[in-house]
Amino acid sequence: MFEYNSAMSKFSHLHTHSHYSLLQALPKIPDLVARAKKNDMPALALTDSGNLYGAIEFYKECKEKGIKPIIGVDFYKAVRTRNDKQAGVDHTRDRLVLLVENLIGYKNLIQLVTKSHLEGFYYKPRIDNELLQNYHEGLIAIIPALGGEIGKALRRNDLEKAEKALKFYLDTFGPKNVFIEITIHEELSGHNTHMAIVRDFAKKFDVPIVASHDIYYLDPEDKPARDTVLMVQQSNDRFDESVTDEEENFSFLSSEDFEKKFSDFPEALINNSKITERCSLELELGKWVFPHIEIPKNSTFDAEFRKMVYDGLPIRNIELTEEIKTRIEYELGIIKTKGFSPYFLVVGDLLRFAHENGILTNIRGSVAGSMCTYLAQITNINPIEYALPFERFLNPDRPLPPDIDMDFADNRRDEVIEYARKKYGADKVAQIGTFGTMMARGVVRDVSRALGYEYGKGDEISKLIPMGSQGFPMTLEHAFGMVPELKEKYENDRDVKRIIDMSKKIEGNARHISVHAAGVVMSPTPITDYTPLQFDTKGDEKLITQYDMYSIEEAGLLKFDFLGLRNLSILADTVDRIRAIEGKIIDPELVPLDDKKTFRMLAVGETEGTFQLNGSGMTRFLIDLKPTTIHDINAMVALYRPGPMQFIPDFIKRKHNKKLISYLDPSLEHILERTYGILVYQDDLLMIAKDIAGYTWGELDKFRKAVGKKIPAEMAAQKEKFIEGCVTHSKWSLKKAQELWTWIEPFAAYGFNKAHSASYGRLAYQTAYFKANFPAIYMSAILTAESGDTETIAKYIEECKKMKIPVLPPSVNESFAGFTVVRDPEGKNADEIRFGLTTIKNFGEGIAKAIVHERKRAGKFTSLSDFLSRITDKNLNKKSLESLIKAGALDDFGERGQLFANLETLLNFHKEKVSVGDTHDSLFGGMEGQNTVKMAESIEATMDEKLAWEKELLGLYISGHPLDKYKEKLEKRDMNIKKAFDVRANTQITIGCIIERVREISTKKGEMMAFTKIADLSGEIEMVVFPRTFIEYKQFLTPDTCIIVLGKITERNGEKSLIAEKIKAL
Repeated sequence: MFEYNSAMSKFSHLHTHSHYSLLQALPKIPDLVARAKKNDMPALALTDSGNLYGAIEFYKECKEKGIKPIIGVDFYKAVRTRNDKQAGVDHTRDRLVLLVENLIGYKNLIQLVTKSHLEGFYYKPRIDNELLQNYHEGLIAIIPALGGEIGKALRRNDLEKAEKALKFYLDTFGPKNVFIEITIHEELSGHNTHMAIVRDFAKKFDVPIVASHDIYYLDPEDKPARDTVLMVQQSNDRFDESVTDEEENFSFLSSEDFEKKFSDFPEALINNSKITERCSLELELGKWVFPHIEIPKNSTFDAEFRKMVYDGLPIRNIELTEEIKTRIEYELGIIKTKGFSPYFLVVGDLLRFAHENGILTNIRGSVAGSMCTYLAQITNINPIEYALPFERFLNPDRPLPPDIDMDFADNRRDEVIEYARKKYGADKVAQIGTFGTMMARGVVRDVSRALGYEYGKGDEISKLIPMGSQGFPMTLEHAFGMVPELKEKYENDRDVKRIIDMSKKIEGNARHISVHAAGVVMSPTPITDYTPLQFDTKGDEKLITQYDMYSIEEAGLLKFDFLGLRNLSILADTVDRIRAIEGKIIDPELVPLDDKKTFRMLAVGETEGTFQLNGSGMTRFLIDLKPTTIHDINAMVALYRPGPMQFIPDFIKRKHNKKLISYLDPSLEHILERTYGILVYQDDLLMIAKDIAGYTWGELDKFRKAVGKKIPAEMAAQKEKFIEGCVTHSKWSLKKAQELWTWIEPFAAYGFNKAHSASYGRLAYQTAYFKANFPAIYMSAILTAESGDTETIAKYIEECKKMKIPVLPPSVNESFAGFTVVRDPEGKNADEIRFGLTTIKNFGEGIAKAIVHERKRAGKFTSLSDFLSRITDKNLNKKSLESLIKAGALDDFGERGQLFANLETLLNFHKEKVSVGDTHDSLFGGMEGQNTVKMAESIEATMDEKLAWEKELLGLYISGHPLDKYKEKLEKRDMNIKKAFDVRANTQITIGCIIERVREISTKKGEMMAFTKIADLSGEIEMVVFPRTFIEYKQFLTPDTCIIVLGKITERNGEKSLIAEKIKAL
């Protein structure tokens, strides 16, 4: 007879799902742990479905709250083997809960999860008997009441199968490590009766039962929200058969509820406590390891990094003065003390590979403050020249590891990752996983669709929600305070209220896992010693960690950031083109930083296509600023952000009138002189706190976090400390110290990382330098990089026109694959840019290469017949030849209308020439002019036809514009689209334009309306046509229609659009 003593044994939940059971459960981990704490539970298990995504976060949260963490997984188990993936058979699966008893069990759990994803994935990640036999040690098996194979077999009265399954578990895990789960669900018909059968079965074979309860949400009233996320999941995957009962209660039961429910199963409660006592995993978090890097025998990592640094002095052309030596030794001392030399050697090795293979790099962030990394050719900026402090990156009091963000040319980033795999081991390198969460704008769309509303309803609400910013994601609560229209709809529209109320319950939950944009981890031993792995869900078989960037560092692996940056690819392409066209070899890192042509270009606002310096707002400021030094550009990179943007006008005035510059105290001048007395950089704020208020570097880290997070209580404490420090450390008067705080406080929250500004400012300058000094070459490179994005291409072609660089249609005699610079051999005419052959739609890369190859081999094509005879590639077919004609690539050989009308003749000529060559057996053989294709007379293509063909195949108009014929008429008007962006909301305007795109939708009332994109010769804007206007003017709402529209400018979330009121033909 079992007796359960609640005073001696306390119940703990052992079968718990968090929101990391993607789209299956609701609770966030802090909420789960808080609920367990509230119920005075000694322990809590996390058993997410088939993954360990939340394990580290859960472990830390439990430890912090004084609850024993039990890490586990609710596995999917293949009905046959993990390798069987037969449609209609293997889509079903059993469930098995495994709990970690000790460190060995944790390591085995990682292996099981990894192999279930990499080997057993079929709809879900699946384990099988073989894996369990190989990785069972240190694990406790609980056979679930719902979904477990024994319970399912007993429901079917298949006693033989139940006994066979039990025997396997007992043989594999051992009798002490197998438990059969008992759950109580009065609301589920026949469930409790079934549990009595399960209990008798367990008793027959002397297998212990354990009291448990599947948790998918915290409170019973959360069930509709959980049903909603299941509906969201249903659009992506098939339902999990074990969690779909309409009457289920999978909420977080209290200890009291449990004792009542299991009063007839006291032994199950006792076993619950026994499992809790046995599970005692201790993880050593935050102790980092580094990849293994080979160094000479009898050397050390510190010695090798020291050598790398001092070897860099002549490379960087730096004299070893006492100041430089002191700085080097100071930095090396900190790096050695903290044991980080291996990390720097690995980063140095990765960048060496990139440099030796012509891959352009840039390093962002505070590491640019290190002289050692500059000499080791890791960073590209001399920190002394830019007054960048090393301590912002590493200092004796800072416990955090180094974090070096490496930018690579985006089209070659994967080469560096592949090098890392080969050098350090494919089983020791993986990209980091990251979680896409259900944020404000996305969650209302998901919920609206899940609740059965039409797409337009969720879209309507979503568009009212402002975009968040980096580090400050938008929430529904915050949106309510910012957008009165959203709150009004919520209060007056029952459907909107229903959608938003449900969205709030789900907001912030993990929706999916994907690959982190930059993060890579490398380990000294197989990476599964530290984290479970899986494939990126996009299906390209990239290995990613199940632990995100925060958990992975806690698990012991430091993140290496490999970010692909398109601007570096553009620079690399520009350098290659300069070498090919002009025979010059230019290193972007060695371009002069005082180039007058560059600063002149920026001062007149020719910024389109530059990095960080483009856009109308930045351009206006640069015109006013007229930058003359790299420091001006660095400051603008830092200031042009929401918040600090308010200081730009004062910054500009001070640059042009030095009399406006003043300092509260002379000791501030050396810190702020390059920014004209304005506090632009967070580093300068820290130097003020250090030099004047006497902060240590450890205190500065806390100060930086306090001002960055803007937490009132922390700011108040820092204010008191800062003022007192000025008085005691610098002997200032109390009044003067208070004045300094009052002066810095408005700047403090907006201070930008100085090293980051210097890194990106330098790259911004480099792009401007190449645009100013090699305009056509740079623009051809940037056009090639943006191929496929017609809106961006149109913008850059417009910029080329302003720069007086003609952009011409493709040509088989002048085009290469991408956009091409065409230079007059005699130098009489300006450079031109040709569209590339691969920019033509329906024109493959293979045939483009064949044309370029033949032209290089035997020279330009002299005639249409010559072209058709020499191109023997099978892909020169009707589709590709038609594309060449319509795009203008054969304009050298004839008029487009005639060429198109004679398409069949051209194809037959080409077919004969390719199949039999120049022989008399040809259909064209034996005739006069047998090597010349004869075309019938035809009507020339109209300009409208040419423009339509160009729009179809190139994405935009090249030979002209449909509005050109109305140019005189349009120029008489005071308003155009470009000017429309400068008028106030609700202003009525009239614009002549062309409709480029139309998207019709149905409103909730079943009425039709449209979202369109309209354009004129100055720009483009969204035009919204509401139902009443739509009905009256529907005949005009087709792409490529030229119209005059009367409407009102409206502004939402900072974006302007036009509400159409009347429309007529232009």
